[in-house]
Amino acid sequence: MSDNTIVNLEDIIFEDYHITTDTAGITLYLRNKRRRGVERFGPEKTVVMVHGATYSSGSLYDVRLGGMSYMDFLAARGFDVFAVDVRGYGRSTRPPEMEQDGSLSPPVVKTETGVVDLGHAVDFVLRHRALDRVNIFGMSWGGTVAGAFSADNPEKVVKLALLAPQWLSDKPIPIDTGGELDAFRLVPVLETKARWLSTAPEYARNSLVPEGWFETWAEATLAEDPWSSGKSPERLRASNGPIQDIRDYWRAGRAFYDPARINAPTLLVHGEWDIDVTVDLALSIFQKLTSAPYRRWVEIGEATHLVLLEKNRIQAFDAIASFFSEQYAPEREFAAGSIGRRYIPTDLTTL
Repeated sequence: MSDNTIVNLEDIIFEDYHITTDTAGITLYLRNKRRRGVERFGPEKTVVMVHGATYSSGSLYDVRLGGMSYMDFLAARGFDVFAVDVRGYGRSTRPPEMEQDGSLSPPVVKTETGVVDLGHAVDFVLRHRALDRVNIFGMSWGGTVAGAFSADNPEKVVKLALLAPQWLSDKPIPIDTGGELDAFRLVPVLETKARWLSTAPEYARNSLVPEGWFETWAEATLAEDPWSSGKSPERLRASNGPIQDIRDYWRAGRAFYDPARINAPTLLVHGEWDIDVTVDLALSIFQKLTSAPYRRWVEIGEATHLVLLEKNRIQAFDAIASFFSEQYAPEREFAAGSIGRRYIPTDLTTL
């Protein structure tokens, strides 16, 4: 499927839910897309996704650019796709600290809260669809959330796909601009294009994001926080908990979780021009996925941290969909003391 492929949107069903949490007054927004006419999706065809530290799942995964979103693509490929907004993001409830002057409170919605909220979403999907496991996807900060959840809940995870997940860094991380941290920050959405494009080589900047895509994305992103139009036009509230965690964990040499505890097949996708999660950081976490039955790295050329919104997005879409679709089985059992178990694909049409 190429970016010129027309997805018949009439064949895709959209539903949304507001699900309860462990905190009174806090509900999570969960969107779902799937193909019309399919009555039953098994665990291997069900995906639960979580977003990064700044933008919601709707912003990253469900803005129709060129007539199709990432969620549309997965639904068209036969998946039952759910995407949750962690509290404080998108259409989920904002914590009380985000409804007042941010300077009155320390950073809110840290990574452990993200893991809890992803757990609420997964448990809802398991009950709602009568399943025992699902596939998990997360990008950037959401990759930390997804990885930590998968490490803690192996019985609920079929496969795990990560796009540019956070990891330990001895260099400054661009999203942390320094200074004191309030409960939340205000992101100047319309001003982000210049920084976004600046992460690519100069020769590629004019073609990285097709014409009109940024404006469509920015409008949809700002619409998810109506508060901004009245109190801080063209700026989006984003919690500072993930930024505090950069200081407490990733820049302090402390891993939030141990990737070696992930025992699901794992895919890591990375963009060539990603300066937020550089290739050495991505390689470091990839090498620590030692308990995964198998692991895979896919590098997308001419792509930044926001590859899902760029011209080469279909390469990332397809890599993730193919990974979730493929069926692997043990080739044979080796004798005791041998090197272990090998895996071969049983459905080569998905590769």
